[in-house]
Amino acid sequence: MKWLLAPLLLLISFHTLAATEQFVRYEMDGNTRYGKLVDNKIYPLDGDLFSNFKVTANSIDIDRVKLLIPVQPEKVFAVGMNFASHMSSPSNQPPPLFLKLPSSLLVSGEDIVPPADAKNVHFEGELVIVIGKEARDIPLGKSKEFIFGVTVGNDLTERSWQGRDLQWLRAKASDGFSPIAASITRGVNYERALLTTRVNGKVVQQENTQFMIHSVDKVVSYLSHYFTLKPGDLIFMGTPGRTFALKNNDVVSVSIEGVGTVENTFTLR
Repeated sequence: MKWLLAPLLLLISFHTLAATEQFVRYEMDGNTRYGKLVDNKIYPLDGDLFSNFKVTANSIDIDRVKLLIPVQPEKVFAVGMNFASHMSSPSNQPPPLFLKLPSSLLVSGEDIVPPADAKNVHFEGELVIVIGKEARDIPLGKSKEFIFGVTVGNDLTERSWQGRDLQWLRAKASDGFSPIAASITRGVNYERALLTTRVNGKVVQQENTQFMIHSVDKVVSYLSHYFTLKPGDLIFMGTPGRTFALKNNDVVSVSIEGVGTVENTFTLR
């Protein structure tokens, strides 16, 4: 029986991998393009990533390009208090939301250089949703039709400012406070994936996204009733577990199984 089971498992694994796609935005020879990422090779796209595109046949080695922030969003939303292990909110109420700025985005591999007076900056590993279609008033149960894919993010937070300021603008949206992975992943079950944050290689957060209090569907639907969602808009989905202040030269990485990793070095001025 085992000899029958092994090929079946390989077949299931192959189809799971085949259904998953990754896309990157990159710069090469002064030009910026999107491409499909396969085994460290990039296949450039003809057309628009968020509508119609064709994957070209000729590949480029990933070492020949500069990877960029994978989208240029108009809006960056974030959900607070979305894991009971971190800080919970009532599941029967609207999701607690705040805004981050597109200018706070930082691609994986770049150094996080906080403002000089930021003395209490915490990591927050998170799943990040990438909107794929313009939408307004999305009914519950229909949100996935408007999601292009997902990536991995680190919602950096200056806790002293968060507690002291009227709003979380400084604490959550300063330059470099929103690192994200260089790729967007499609075809993964992002609502049942293990999220792991490491600081200098040590696991400091680990929880499955199935334990989010407010689901992706609920959050996307709710936001769409107040904001017109646009292709490339991002939604940080909240962090699990405990956090602590980063020190100079700490390397913080966030990984989500099947999605990718964002890793940056925290560098004080």
